[in-house]
Amino acid sequence: MKFKYSLFSVLFGFLITITVGCKSETEKAPIIAENDEEFYRPNYHFTPKNNWMNDPNGMFYLNGKYHLYFQHHPDDNVWGPMHWGHAISEDLINFEEQPIALYPDDIGLIFSGSAVVDYDNTSGFGEDGKVPVVAIFTYHNMDGEKSGDIDFQTQAIAYSLDEGTTWTKYADNPVISNPGIKDFRDPKVFWDNCNSKWIMSLAAGNKIMFYSSANLKEWKFESDFGELKGEHGGVWECPDLFPTKIDGEEDKKWVLLVSINPSGPNGGSATQYFIGDFDGSTFSLDSDFNKQLEKNKAVWLDYGRDNYAGVTWSNIPEDDGRNLFIGWMSNWDYARDVPTYKWRSTMTIPRKLSLVKEENEFVVKSKPVKELDNFISRKDEIEALTPKDFNLVQKKNHFDLTRSSLNFELTDLKDERYELNLSNNEGDTLKLGLDNMSKQIFLDRTKSGKLDFSEKFAPNVSVVQLDKSLSEVQIEVVLDKTSIEVFINNGEIVLTELFFPNSPMTNLSILSEDDNFQIADITIKEFSFQ
Repeated sequence: MKFKYSLFSVLFGFLITITVGCKSETEKAPIIAENDEEFYRPNYHFTPKNNWMNDPNGMFYLNGKYHLYFQHHPDDNVWGPMHWGHAISEDLINFEEQPIALYPDDIGLIFSGSAVVDYDNTSGFGEDGKVPVVAIFTYHNMDGEKSGDIDFQTQAIAYSLDEGTTWTKYADNPVISNPGIKDFRDPKVFWDNCNSKWIMSLAAGNKIMFYSSANLKEWKFESDFGELKGEHGGVWECPDLFPTKIDGEEDKKWVLLVSINPSGPNGGSATQYFIGDFDGSTFSLDSDFNKQLEKNKAVWLDYGRDNYAGVTWSNIPEDDGRNLFIGWMSNWDYARDVPTYKWRSTMTIPRKLSLVKEENEFVVKSKPVKELDNFISRKDEIEALTPKDFNLVQKKNHFDLTRSSLNFELTDLKDERYELNLSNNEGDTLKLGLDNMSKQIFLDRTKSGKLDFSEKFAPNVSVVQLDKSLSEVQIEVVLDKTSIEVFINNGEIVLTELFFPNSPMTNLSILSEDDNFQIADITIKEFSFQ
C-alpha cells in the first residue's frame, strides 16, 4: 500500500504498550495464579469478566448511557455458542458488564448485528409510551452448517422496552431468509431521514447487500456493492454505512466500513473502507476515491494487526454529532491462543471517526475520544530534547507506561532510521519507528515477550510503505497494559497491536544515527481510574 507524502506530512513512529504475558499452556489448563492473570487485564480497555469475547454488537446511546453488546461465549475462553454480552458506560471509558442480553435458541446462535432506538414506534413494539429499542442480529444454525446447508444464516430481531436491559425475540423470526449465500450476516441498521425508511447493510460473502424497511419487520432488497472493489482475499464481514461531513466543508459523503478476514495489510483480520454516495437504494463510489482504489487496491482503517469488526454507535445526539467507533482488539490468526485464560479479548479505546480530503484523496481519521482526558492524573510537557536527554528524563521521572498517552512532534528528519523502543529488564523489546531510507513506518514485536503461543502472532514486522521519506512527524500513542494504539497526523494513519511481555515494560528510549535530531516537544499524560 502506497501513500502520498501529503497524507503523512506529519508522521513518524508510534509507541508501545504493556500487554499480557504468561506461560504457554493449553486452553483449559493454565498454571497462572489468578492475581497474575489480573495483571494482564487492561487498566481502561473493556474486557469481559470471564471467558470469550469478539465482535462489538448492537451499540446505541440512550439517556446518558452508551450500550456496548458483544459476541460472547460465557462458558469457555475460546469461541463457542455465541450470545450477546452487554456492558454500559456513562463516560465511554468505564464500562460495567451487565447480564447476558441475548441467548441462543432452537433457531440458532446469536451472531453479530446492531440496535436502533425506534422513537416513532415504526415497529409497533412500543407499549404504554415506552420507546422500543430494536436489535437486529444474525441467527446461525449450527446443525444446518454441519449438514452442509448453505442457508444456515438468517436475520432476526428482538426488542426491549427497558432501554436494552431485557429483550423479547420477535415471534415471526427470521425477518430476512437466506437467498442461498453461505456467509450472510452482521446486519447494521440506521434510519434514513432523507428517504424515511430503515436501511440495513448486510455482509454477503464478497459483497454488501442493502435492504430497506418501513417497520423493521418486513425488508426489501435494494442493491449490492463491492464484488470488484477493495480487498477480496477473505470473507467480508461487519459492514457499517453512515454519512458524515468532510472536515472543513459543507459537503457530505457516505463512509462504508467493511471488515475482512484474512488479507489485512499486515496479515489476518482488518477493516477497509469506501467513500461514496448513497441515495436510499444504491451506494456508489466517489470518483476520486475510486482512483485511490485503482492505485492501492484497498484503503485501511487501521494498519496494525489488532483492530477488527469495529462499528459505530447509533443514536448519538445531534448536538454531539460524532461518529463513535469501537473495534475488537484481536486477530483471528491467534485470538483463540493468546496467553490469557480467565478471559480472552479486549476492545479498542472508543474513537471518533472523521473524514478529510487532501489533494483529491479521502482519509477516514481516527482519534481517541476526548472523554479519556477526563482521567488525567499527571501531565508533563517537555520541549526541545535530544534523544539522550529524553532518555535521561524518562528514567528520572518514572512515567507509568501501563496507563499513559504520549504525544510527540518531530521535525527536520533526515534519511535515517528513527526508533522508539519499549523494553523491560527481561530483555523484551518493542520497536517502533520510521525508516526514511526504506520509506517505511514499522512496528516490530518479534522480540516483545511471549510469542510461542502462535506462530502467526509475530512472524514479521508490521510495515506501512510510504511514497516518500518524511521530514516531520506528529504522533499520539495510547498505552495500556495490554495494547498500543498509535494515531499519526491526527489519526490519518492508525496502528493497533497487542504484545505480551514477560514482565512490565518500564523503559522507554529513542534512538537515531541522526546526530542533529531533536524532539520538538513531548506531552506525556498518565491516567487514573480509581
